[in-house]
Amino acid sequence: MYLDAEKKQEIFGKYGKSTTDTGSPESQIALFSFRIARLTEHLQSNRKDYSTERALRMLVGKRRRMLDYLKQVDIERYRAIVKELGLRR
Repeated sequence: MYLDAEKKQEIFGKYGKSTTDTGSPESQIALFSFRIARLTEHLQSNRKDYSTERALRMLVGKRRRMLDYLKQVDIERYRAIVKELGLRR
C-alpha cells in the first residue's frame, strides 16, 4: 500500500504539531495533498479509470473546503500551509 502508518506519521510530524496530531487542518490538508498527488499519477497512466477520477475530485473538494475553513479561522496559518505545500490560489 502506498500510504502506510510510517508515511502518515511522517506527514503529521512535518505539518502538524506532533506525529499523532491527525486533527489539525494543516495535517489534514497535507495528507489530502499527498493522496491527490498519488491519484493524479495513477490517472495519467489509467485515463479511463472513472471511479478514481471521481475519488480525486472529491478529495480536491475536501481539501478546498478545509483550506477555506482555515482561511476564515486564521489567515496566517492558511498562508503558511499554502506556501509550504506549494498550492495555488
